Formats: sequence, C-alpha cells, structure tokens
Amino acid sequence: MTPRMLAALWRGGIPTGDEALAEPSPAAVATAPLWRAAQAFRVVTVLYAVGQQVASAPYYHHRPLSWILIAVLVLWSVVSAILLSQWRYEHITRLRTVVVIADHLMVIALMASTRLVSDHAWYHKHQTIPTTMWAANVVIGAAVLTGPVGGVLSGIGIALVSIAVRAQWDVGLYTDATAPMLVSVGLALGLAANAARGAQHQLQRAVQLTAATRERERLSREVHDGVLQVLSYIKRRGTEIGGATTELAQRASEQEVALRVLLTEQGDLDPLAEPGSDAAQQDLRPLLTVQATPSVVVSVPGHPVPVSRRMGRELAAAAAAALSNAALHGGPEVKTYVLLEDIGKELIVSVRDDGPGIPAGRLAEAAAEGRMGVSRSIVGRIAALGGVAELRTDDGTEWEFRVPRGPDGRWGYVG
Repeated sequence: MTPRMLAALWRGGIPTGDEALAEPSPAAVATAPLWRAAQAFRVVTVLYAVGQQVASAPYYHHRPLSWILIAVLVLWSVVSAILLSQWRYEHITRLRTVVVIADHLMVIALMASTRLVSDHAWYHKHQTIPTTMWAANVVIGAAVLTGPVGGVLSGIGIALVSIAVRAQWDVGLYTDATAPMLVSVGLALGLAANAARGAQHQLQRAVQLTAATRERERLSREVHDGVLQVLSYIKRRGTEIGGATTELAQRASEQEVALRVLLTEQGDLDPLAEPGSDAAQQDLRPLLTVQATPSVVVSVPGHPVPVSRRMGRELAAAAAAALSNAALHGGPEVKTYVLLEDIGKELIVSVRDDGPGIPAGRLAEAAAEGRMGVSRSIVGRIAALGGVAELRTDDGTEWEFRVPRGPDGRWGYVG
C-alpha cells in the first residue's frame, strides 16, 4: 500500500488526481529533514540488530523463530522508513501518527517475543531481540511528532518494557543505561523538532509580511498618484472657497487621512502574531507620521511604540479628527503639531495648533445642536481605550490623549 493510499484511508477516502499531493503543513515541512535523518539512523540500527542476531542465535533454543522475528523487524523497518520519510502529502501528519503508533506496538511485541526464543538465563543478562538501539527509533519518532513531552514519555515506556521483559527490576532501574539513553534521545529530538517548527512558523510569517509590505507599497504609489491627490485638492480648494464647500473639504480631509492610515498600518503588524487578532502588534509611529503635511508637523520617539491594531487605529483616527477640526476652523495658514510620548506608565498623543482656539462654550453649543463630532470622534475613541482626552484652549487649541499602560504591560487596557 502506497503512502498516498494510507493517507487517504486515514481521512476516509481514496485520493484522486493531485489531491494527495497538496501542499503540506508548515510543521510537516519543518520536520521533514529530521524524519529523513531518523530513517537513516533506522537503517544503521537494523544492521546492528541483524549483527546481534547472528551473534546471539546459537544461544537461542528456538532459532528458526528468532530468524523469523528478525525478518519481520527488517521488513517493518523498510516499510516504516519509506512512509515516515515522505512529506509532500496534505495529510502526512495523520499518516505519521499511525506509523509511529504501529511502530510502538511492533517494538513492544518484538521485545516480548524474546522470551519465546530464549530462556531466563539468557534474556535476563542480554538485550532483547530488537536491541535497545533499534528500539530507540520509536522514541525518535514520538519526539519528532509530538515534541519533548511525547519523546520523554515514549522513552520511559520503552525502557520499562525492556526492563520488564528481561526481569531486571532489581538492578535495571539503577545500573542499566537503557532508560537514561532513551529518555535523553526523546528529550533532545523533541526539543529540536519544536525548534524547527517554531523557526518555520517565523519564516512563513516573515515571508507573508514581506509580500504584504511590497503590495502595500505598490498600492500606496498608485493611490497616491490618483485618489490621494484628488482628495487633497478637494480639501484645499474647498477650504479656500468656503461656504457650502467647507463641509465637502472636511469630508475629503477625513477620507484622505483614513486612506493614508489604512495603507500604512497594513505593513506594520507583528509578523509573529496571529493574523486578524487584536493582539497583533504594530508600530504607532507610522500611523501618525503619515498624517504629516506642510502644515502638520509630527514628532515621534526614535524607538518603536508597539500597540494593538485596535489601539493604533483609534488613536490615529482621533488625531485625524483633531487635525481636521484644526484645518477646518483655523484656516489654511494654521500650523499644527502632533507629538507622541511614551513615558512608561502612560502613552501621550498631543495635537496642538496655533490658531485662534475654540471660543468658550462652543463645544457645549455644538453638543446641544446635535453635532457630536468631537465627543464621538475624539473623546469617545480615547475613553473606549481606557484613556482620557483633554482639551485646552488657552493659547490655540491643544488636544492631549493619555492612555495608561495596563497591568499586563499592554497599552489600551480597559479594566
């Protein structure tokens, strides 16, 4: 039976066409070299087991049976080595699981059969028929498949079977090297397999990040040459004309900033975080610096400021709303300054302009008129992050967004 047929039977059907040759999982790709190296070791252990059989056969009282058992050992070694060395199959992990379980059963059966071909005086002082070295193959398989825990448990189990078959409970637990050797093999190979899978995962995420960054840069160039320039023109001309076109200019300004943020944040995610999760980290600095214009100066720290995707999106949107209000009410000559500060316990984003400021009571009048832009776009966003948005109008207009660091060390914690 071929590996493809075994894999198909495991999932409940026979593959057709290229179904069985689908792309394997990253974990299977990562451990493929370990599996092939393990099968090379299996070949060496088979030769050793056959040599041990030649040396021990004269002392067995059932020699023909011992040769039959060695033939079974060799045949199974060939079949299992072929199956475990494969990796270009979609369901190869399931196939390997079946083979490793069958491998354990085969080793235990061959160990127990030692008592059928030799007497107590022999098996009590010598190795079992498959030899300890050949039995180590199942420990290696369990370690590569499941990691260090599975490898150690397999090593302990096979060592206990060896001691039980040879009836060495009195001395085997303290003087025999079988248990320490098998447990060490399981631990070392399990750690190596986990390290390989982790490295493959990081490599895959890095490749995805590189591809996403290149695509983002391509889209940014195309969008900048078209949509962003048009939105910027509408914002500038609408502000200059005034009147009914002022609202149109404000909407164009908001969409321009939103589009810039969208294009920027796609390339600043943590490559090791799960895609789509709010735990994915991104640097807050590019989300703010992208809003810089000739009239907007953005100052950020020289080191990355990692925040969650949600927090980065909300802070950038709040800053964009503050900048839009400054441009709308201050006029084209207003200069605006954005400052990002990471002071350890708090993250502070300040948006200050040198315009005339907001007249006393104007925000209350706007809220009474049903115009909730400031409270929803700015105050509400920061409050949802567990922070505070403060407005000062003494000299120009200054918004200060303060977000505390949570007890888990993350920004934007909401208790």
